Amino acid sequence: MPLPCEVADRERRPLVQAPWLWSGPGRCEALAARARLVGVSPARGPGPRGARSGKFFHNLMERKDFETWLDNISVTFLSLTDLQKNETLDHLISLSGAVQLRHLSNNLETLLKRDFLKLLPLELSFYLLKWLDPQTLLTCCLVSKQWNKVISACTEVWQTACKNLGWQIDDSVQDALHWKKVYLKAILRMKQLEDHEAFETSSLIGHSARVYALYYKDGLLCTGSDDLSAKLWDVSTGQCVYGIQTHTCAAVKFDEQKLVTGSFDNTVACWEWSSGARTQHFRGHTGAVFSVDYNDELDILVSGSADFTVKVWALSAGTCLNTLTGHTEWVTKVVLQKCKVKSLLHSPGDYILLSADKYEIKIWPIGREINCKCLKTLSVSEDRSICLQPRLHFDGKYIVCSSALGLYQWDFASYDILRVIKTPEIPNLALLGFGDVFALLFDNRYLYIMDLRTESLISRWPLPEYRKSKRGSSFLAGEASWLNGLDGHNDTGLVFATSMPDHSIHLVLWKEHG
Repeated sequence: MPLPCEVADRERRPLVQAPWLWSGPGRCEALAARARLVGVSPARGPGPRGARSGKFFHNLMERKDFETWLDNISVTFLSLTDLQKNETLDHLISLSGAVQLRHLSNNLETLLKRDFLKLLPLELSFYLLKWLDPQTLLTCCLVSKQWNKVISACTEVWQTACKNLGWQIDDSVQDALHWKKVYLKAILRMKQLEDHEAFETSSLIGHSARVYALYYKDGLLCTGSDDLSAKLWDVSTGQCVYGIQTHTCAAVKFDEQKLVTGSFDNTVACWEWSSGARTQHFRGHTGAVFSVDYNDELDILVSGSADFTVKVWALSAGTCLNTLTGHTEWVTKVVLQKCKVKSLLHSPGDYILLSADKYEIKIWPIGREINCKCLKTLSVSEDRSICLQPRLHFDGKYIVCSSALGLYQWDFASYDILRVIKTPEIPNLALLGFGDVFALLFDNRYLYIMDLRTESLISRWPLPEYRKSKRGSSFLAGEASWLNGLDGHNDTGLVFATSMPDHSIHLVLWKEHG
């Protein structure tokens, strides 16, 4: 479109009528000649559009006339095809001097870079971010403060990342920035596990003879020894809280007020921590008592013995209520637990007793009526060719036991085997703890953590030459809540404890977060 001041001179410029259509040598010279005819300097432009500063305007056009012309040019430009627009821009760039090219260079980067996270609605930004892996998101947080703010507030992304690492999620937490912090803590802890740097060791010294019995609860570890004593230790400080004189201890269990011990002298005893006095003495077994459990609500104590029987006792009175028979080997483990699933044989809330020997696990109903019959017998081989290791996990929903064939998990509602977890690269792993996400295992040399979602070993920790016991009662797991998923708070305290040949207790503890 011609400039307004060119209208009167149309007839005097036949040689430069259409410079837009020319190409090749002479094009710029012709355009410069046309500019001189209208009094415009080809090296200087009219300046940025919209400037109202009143500075000297290097053009014969008035500001108002220029804006009118620029608006008309804009309308025409917008009506062109993309190819024509490109050609027009190429042409204008070829006409530009250093000032115009510098101006273009300074402003082009801003025009080309569009911050989509800033421009998009927050919900759409969150949707797009969900497709990126956490490590990429952490890199994206470094782009700008705005990106860091948006990405850090994407709760669903960080919750999912934490779940994938085996972390527990508390949906009640409303802080939008909380879960990114949790993820950073989680990734550090998982890195420590992979690098075998998550634990540290300690020792408890105080017994003068071999230690066979161990039991852990709420930061306290109870040890029973052949030196005719039982001690209660604060694991965090290594200090002995209580020490009382007892009989030889093969099994121990305690609470705030009392200690229950099973002994190689074929008896069970109940002791008071504060005074050290024996408050009950349970006599009736004809073999060593390898395992004990009790429930104050039911006022029941159960014991498993080398005489192949399980006895049910009145905890407060000390009298034998029932003797359960059927085992043909030493009963090395008894567990008293409330049922959490419904089946034809039991309902949620019923108390269940599990007893295990070398080959079988027997399930008994325990309630107000004591005369019970075995509900079910579980084994991994009908011909008794495969032995069960003396470790048993029962949480009211699943039964888990280890054997030479691997870890067996039974569904307690149906008694069906849900899965057999095998570790061919490391045979004969023994069970210490089993949860929803992780399992704690060990052999003669290492402590292992298994991710149950992939059935792969993700960490190991070297163990000393601990005292090996046929009954398997000289070692135990510590805190168990982390087996259902870490949460940044439950990875503290005791992981594993075992008695040593020098009568000390070797502890494996969670290392504090870095």
